[in-house]
Amino acid sequence: MLCEMCGTDVEATTRVKVEGSILSVCASCARFGVAIDPPPAPVHVSDSSFQPMRPPGPAAAPLPLGDRLSAGRRRLEERDLYRELPEMELAPDWSKRIRAAREKLAWTPDDLAKKLNEKKSVVLKIESDGFRPSDAMVRKIEHLLKIRLRADPEAAAGAPGS
Repeated sequence: MLCEMCGTDVEATTRVKVEGSILSVCASCARFGVAIDPPPAPVHVSDSSFQPMRPPGPAAAPLPLGDRLSAGRRRLEERDLYRELPEMELAPDWSKRIRAAREKLAWTPDDLAKKLNEKKSVVLKIESDGFRPSDAMVRKIEHLLKIRLRADPEAAAGAPGS
């Protein structure tokens, strides 16, 4: 057996509590912690009063190994968020909407930039239609200015000037 503290290979280990952690350590490392009472002796099955302990709650059979592995694989797969959300595109006049909403609140480009945690130059480029904001920034702008910048593709295609 290996000591979990120093890594020495020893015949027997002792369970001790070291700074809140319970470790199996050799005799020389046991002095660094407080000894834990040994685990209770196993009950013999021949004892007539023996009843196996069950965890509280409904008893469910564990999943076979193959099912557990495939469940873990599904959890690690990338999700396509665009497939789950309805298709939305920026409205054709999104930069004008941002500027109008900012001016309505009497904010300067610097004020909006601070609230978005961006530079003033980024806000000015967005408002002049020189820079398309990321989806995350679009959501932040919509939330801050309480406006809609995204529209259905059919509505955007049918809008004048498209």
